[in-house]
Amino acid sequence: MTETNRKQKLKSALLAAFPNTLPVLAGFLFLGMAYGVLMQTKGYGPLWSVLMSMVAFCGSMQYVAITLLTVAFNPIQAFLLSIMVNARHLFYGLSMLEKYKGLGKVRFFLIYTLCDETFSISSSVEPPENIDRKYFYLAISFLDYFYWVFGTLMGGLLGGLISFSTKGLDFVLTALFIVLFLEQMKKKENRMSGLIGIVATAAALFLFGAENLVIPAMLIILLILLAGRKKLCT
Repeated sequence: MTETNRKQKLKSALLAAFPNTLPVLAGFLFLGMAYGVLMQTKGYGPLWSVLMSMVAFCGSMQYVAITLLTVAFNPIQAFLLSIMVNARHLFYGLSMLEKYKGLGKVRFFLIYTLCDETFSISSSVEPPENIDRKYFYLAISFLDYFYWVFGTLMGGLLGGLISFSTKGLDFVLTALFIVLFLEQMKKKENRMSGLIGIVATAAALFLFGAENLVIPAMLIILLILLAGRKKLCT
């Protein structure tokens, strides 16, 4: 494949992927800006907030890290908290193995940039017939990654120029998750999975408390889905 042909395929994939990422664009620009502003209020300028978004790229944990950066550092606590907050990515990764199979070296970038929003899109959208599958999923991942980093940069720059109350800004990520969940629930085939998620999370909250529900909820969901799959196969 010539370089010109590769660039043309990538351009076509970007144009095809862009409409699917519009909800993430709207959410990530605001979320990234909120993150950049919050980092600025804690004394970390645009360079640090952008570097964190480029290297870590883990939305919710980045918000948590703001607190970790401003208190006495406890590496064990930070490690365990990171596992609990990001444990869901293990399940995302497992469910995307088949979809990302055979995509060559780009799969390393796809794995690195797999987040809730990218998973939501890539797991439910198939590339158009005339679009290269590899470049299509690469375009989705790259666009979502770019939105977040660019939003962080804008927030970091604006945070140093304007002054306002940042109370409630840390809730915007939760709000985006709720919107994405509701969008998925519009599809009839997703409603049972969504209901399982709600019930499992409620059970984990009741049994383990708000501070320890993430991993137990994920395990309950996994066990229910595996049991359902086994039942369907028999």
